[in-house]
Amino acid sequence: MNKKLKAAIVGSGNIGTDLMIKIMRNSECLEMAAMVGIDPESDGLARAARMGVATTHEGVQGLMRLPEFADIDFVFDATSAGAHVQNEAILRAAKPSIRLIDLTPAAIGPYCVPVVNLEEHLGKLNVNMVTCGGQATIPMVAAVSRVAKVHYAEIIASIASKSAGPGTRANIDEFTETTSKAIEVIGGATKGKAIIVMNPAEPPLIMRDTVYALSEMVDQTAVAASVEEMVAAVQAYVPGYRLKQQVQFDVIPESAPLNVPGLGQFSGLKTSIFLEVEGAAHYLPAYAGNLDIMTSAALATAERMAQSMLKA
Repeated sequence: MNKKLKAAIVGSGNIGTDLMIKIMRNSECLEMAAMVGIDPESDGLARAARMGVATTHEGVQGLMRLPEFADIDFVFDATSAGAHVQNEAILRAAKPSIRLIDLTPAAIGPYCVPVVNLEEHLGKLNVNMVTCGGQATIPMVAAVSRVAKVHYAEIIASIASKSAGPGTRANIDEFTETTSKAIEVIGGATKGKAIIVMNPAEPPLIMRDTVYALSEMVDQTAVAASVEEMVAAVQAYVPGYRLKQQVQFDVIPESAPLNVPGLGQFSGLKTSIFLEVEGAAHYLPAYAGNLDIMTSAALATAERMAQSMLKA
């Protein structure tokens, strides 16, 4: 595929900078056209300029004043939930057909986890990449859901404090709300819950994720096989994604049910999945798997959309 579609990134922090490097190193159908920020001293803007990418520190208004804007097909928004609402309105008014890949928890468009539901949303003009924790754990919930009805799923995402930039820290509430909802909408759980832990340990620890799924009784071998198959699918675009140990199962008998908030008493199968995500270290060190899985999922989504557009 020789032709490439042009992309801009809004948000020159950790996520935006890592994504820019991935596009420039790895993408077969996207080309970096502009990096947009609001801090003229940001490392992301300086790095983009050194790499020959057009830059502006005047936000999306500055982007629209760049000559490159006329040819841009995709905009990745790596700012914050509140900022994305404004950015989407401004960009949509200026160019109605532009594709927005939302890396904030704003969720204006449908939730998208590439290995679960990307094909359903190839024609959407705005898709939401949920959260880093959502990208890591929702495939596991979906893996259990395709084998058994999941009544409740709870995820705990633990990330190194050093990997969380200002945008992430400003969106903790939105992180939990968006991830919880996406566990239900994409993962297939009747009830979802999400918890994020910012670990201040030194040296920083690699991203770890835990998934608990309470489902109807089903063959445990089938669940484990579904989980392992899904892990392999995620590894296709996040090589550092892996099971930390074998999938664990507990049978909850009717004689001693669990009392689950929002669900009531539960008896059936409890599946426990333990993950770790090692980053590719394109920008931050390898402990920042949360950064890597978010940008890799966003890039995989945009590339699949671009392939569809180029074939049309």
